Amino acid sequence: MDHEQGWPKVTATGIKQLSIKTTTLGMVSGMGNGTKTAVLRGVRLVKTYGDGDSRRVVLHECTLELYPGQVVLLMGPSGSGKSTLLAILSGLLEPDEGQVLVDDEGQLRDLWQMAPAERDRYRRRHTGFVFQGYNLLPALTARQQLEIVLHWCGDYRDSRRRVDELLERLGLQQLQGKKPAQLSGGEKQRIAIARALVKNPAFVFADEPTSALDWENGQRVMELLRLAAHERQAAVLVVSHDQRLLPYVDVHYHLEDGYLEERGLPA
Repeated sequence: MDHEQGWPKVTATGIKQLSIKTTTLGMVSGMGNGTKTAVLRGVRLVKTYGDGDSRRVVLHECTLELYPGQVVLLMGPSGSGKSTLLAILSGLLEPDEGQVLVDDEGQLRDLWQMAPAERDRYRRRHTGFVFQGYNLLPALTARQQLEIVLHWCGDYRDSRRRVDELLERLGLQQLQGKKPAQLSGGEKQRIAIARALVKNPAFVFADEPTSALDWENGQRVMELLRLAAHERQAAVLVVSHDQRLLPYVDVHYHLEDGYLEERGLPA
């Protein structure tokens, strides 16, 4: 699955609300470029914690699809299982029941039926993460944070050029020589997004990416995530409780009491 498509010099303007129709085969229409196929599908996912009287169902047969070029927002009250669902879909936490079907070089495979080492390789190659706490390496400069990802992935092809182009596209050239201690919260999160995007992932999973930021920086972060989807055709899943993010996304899911439902977007 190769999503290296470059970054055209365009500016992100308003979101076009999409009319989406799905079938059980995971096809979607109304995306503007014909019909697309889901690159990830979580099917009837169940997750529980505890035993006996203390047993709690966090996810009750939840089904969710991710498509290339979409930003999906997953909302719900605190403790509703949003981060648990993200962890399952991204290959970090095994579900008790259900499947996570992914497109692996044109073949549909269950992420949780892969051997652990194979699943780790798949995640390392195809998945980018953006965390609430940034998770930057304190000893590395902003530029080195990106370069080390390409080395971990074994992808040395034009690594300097790719890092240069991404930093320029995201307007981060002036930060490339700074270490995390020299960056503001908003700058750290923007570098964290660049780190997630440098390997051109098929999926970007962002867990509360704006919660530690003021709204001005939060908007910048959401613009970058939109660019990842709309220009690089990544499938982006954002977990948040912030209603202000709704104008920046294409699809809105709500999770509460273990049940997941798709909801509309503001006009």
